Amino acid sequence: MISAKKKENGILFTLSTNNSSYQMKADKHNVLLHLFYGQRLNDADDLSDLIFLTDTGFSGNPTYAEKDRTYSLDTLPQEVSGFGVGDYRDSMVTLLHDDGSRAAEFRYDSYEIIDGSYKIDGMPALYDTSVTKGETLVITMREAASDIILKLYYGVYEKENVITRAAKLINQGTKSVHVEKLLSMNMDMMFFDPDMIYFTGRHAFERAYERIPVKHAKIEIGSVRGTSSHQYNPSFILCDHDANEEQGDCYGFCLVYSGNFVAAAQKDQKNQVRVQMGIHPEAFCYLLEQGGELMTPQVIMSYSHDGLTTLSHQYHDILRENMCRGKYKYERRPVLINNWEATYFDFNEEKLFNIAKQASELGIEMLVLDDGWFGKRDDDYSGLGDWFVNEEKLGGSLKEIGERVNEMGMKFGLWFEPEMISQDSDLYRKHPEWAIAIPNREPNRGRYQLALDMSRDDVRDYLFEQMSDILSNAPIIYVKWDLNRSICDMYSYASGKEHSGELYHKYVLGVYDLMERLLVRFPDLLLEGCSGGGGRFDAGMLYYSPQIWCSDNTDAINRLTIQYGTSFFYPIGTFGAHVSACPNHQTGRTTPFATRSDVAMSGSFGYELDLSKISDEEKAQVKHQIAQFHDLYELTHEGDYYRLTTLDYDDCIAWAFVAKDKSRAALTLVKTQSEGNPRPTHVGMRGLDKNKKYKCTIKNDTSVINSGAAFVNAGVTIPYIMEQYESAIIMFDEV
Repeated sequence: MISAKKKENGILFTLSTNNSSYQMKADKHNVLLHLFYGQRLNDADDLSDLIFLTDTGFSGNPTYAEKDRTYSLDTLPQEVSGFGVGDYRDSMVTLLHDDGSRAAEFRYDSYEIIDGSYKIDGMPALYDTSVTKGETLVITMREAASDIILKLYYGVYEKENVITRAAKLINQGTKSVHVEKLLSMNMDMMFFDPDMIYFTGRHAFERAYERIPVKHAKIEIGSVRGTSSHQYNPSFILCDHDANEEQGDCYGFCLVYSGNFVAAAQKDQKNQVRVQMGIHPEAFCYLLEQGGELMTPQVIMSYSHDGLTTLSHQYHDILRENMCRGKYKYERRPVLINNWEATYFDFNEEKLFNIAKQASELGIEMLVLDDGWFGKRDDDYSGLGDWFVNEEKLGGSLKEIGERVNEMGMKFGLWFEPEMISQDSDLYRKHPEWAIAIPNREPNRGRYQLALDMSRDDVRDYLFEQMSDILSNAPIIYVKWDLNRSICDMYSYASGKEHSGELYHKYVLGVYDLMERLLVRFPDLLLEGCSGGGGRFDAGMLYYSPQIWCSDNTDAINRLTIQYGTSFFYPIGTFGAHVSACPNHQTGRTTPFATRSDVAMSGSFGYELDLSKISDEEKAQVKHQIAQFHDLYELTHEGDYYRLTTLDYDDCIAWAFVAKDKSRAALTLVKTQSEGNPRPTHVGMRGLDKNKKYKCTIKNDTSVINSGAAFVNAGVTIPYIMEQYESAIIMFDEV
């Protein structure tokens, strides 16, 4: 619900969801002030009196304040902070005007309330469905000394407890202006002393949970790698110091963007917390000519008074319903086997069909052919960009391969890395200008490859034609879309000097454009995002790919940390998770076959190993695991997820899925530590209906019936000694 009320000294805006309110005010000087974000207010509440103005030394006063030395842009809690006009904190907007000045002072002009969610041209955003529909407030701001318009977009999803933000600059003047910084949001939170939770890491160890208090030294995360990156995820949480899974004020911020980003929180001199998020300003400079527009990515905000679990549920629900799209948004995804860790580049027709034959016999539903099927591609030194089938290596066409796989009762999928090019490739020899590289400089290579200039129409047209030809002429229902390097040496032979600061952003827009074109052409295609695993695991990618390869690290114990961090914002069904060989190829660790499956069951399930090298006992387990995954699918992909332990819990990591109607639940735990003279393994359960009766079954041979209250309040004890890295799935069924 959105309300706008004319007051004696301004206009009061209140955005309300079922459990939260967001209030701001355009004051008598038309400065847009942030008043409150938190638990829901009453409809008549006006929190303007929370702002108490004092004369703060070295915080200047705008001319329109006249003799009021207490009124300063440097101390007011603002929705829009402009550079160079008296607010010395980090700005949301920086403009370089035609006369060489840098200033951005935006004042309130008007507003509009629109029924339905807003869209962003060329970028993903939450959309309306038959289940969930948003409402939009658009506030128009005018720059004080130029003809630049700033439109602020606020989307409200009432029952989902979600509010979104985005911004659009419009040049209505006759002179060009350079946009040096335009973030998606700025918010100054009064009287809040929070911790910041963010998710960091590296390739093969993404989204590690970190938590530190917000102080006067800025906490800033971000990426200038051309992608959202393995190193920082474009999401973070501000919460009370004592907030945990079940209690405390928690605020989430999730950027719907797959490129360079920044997110920051910092206390100012009055202990207000300035929160910002958007496109990273480094190497960003956008030329806005007469009539030109620039819109930012969307930030999805959500608030919970009841701790981190409720916050996660709100994100899981809205991303699953209002961000993911396509046939496989709801339809069950096939259990797959990927040949990569079984063969790497060393495969031929016989090896592939041996994998497919054994997989089919065990109940696996799709074979995915990974890197090495195209061009001259027997290693990672060559071939990228040459998207034609190497029929000599495959022993036939992709159509023939796919049809043979289909005859075995399996579907067929294929790996691509469209955005990349090898210098040793026919495409590079023909079009070296298509690669991102700076003239007269030796380029920096990643995995021996360069990036294609995705801002170019001709590059995207070439890729669309090549990929469409392959997908049209073979029975391919799945594409794994990979990206195996960070991007630097940013230069485009198709853009002039004045547009060089736009390239990182236009690269991302180009990727989105190509994905959209492919999905329009092939609407039933299941696209799995990947960037060396989890280097582009973000809400923007979920708009095109309802699952993303969570990490190249398939070690079950490392995956506990990776999947734990990922779960704070992203639905579990979007995690690409596979059972792989042991000793693990990334860590050398050996874990039980059942544990590898139980961990991968929390995601979109599959296998990545040589089935000919596993024992008959393990083959029998594969059949059981696939049946179990199907049995648990509605829980793992549509139920509510609960983190039952923290990563530093005593001796195990545990989590649970609970059906929306509370009729069924599955608790999974992995024993992470073992010691002599061991204590019993015990874990608390959450999410059950305390007034219902449940049958609790452990390993199908031990069961007990008790109330939900008993299991939630007292927990569950494993009735046997668990070994290190052993796992268990405990079922709860309503009786």
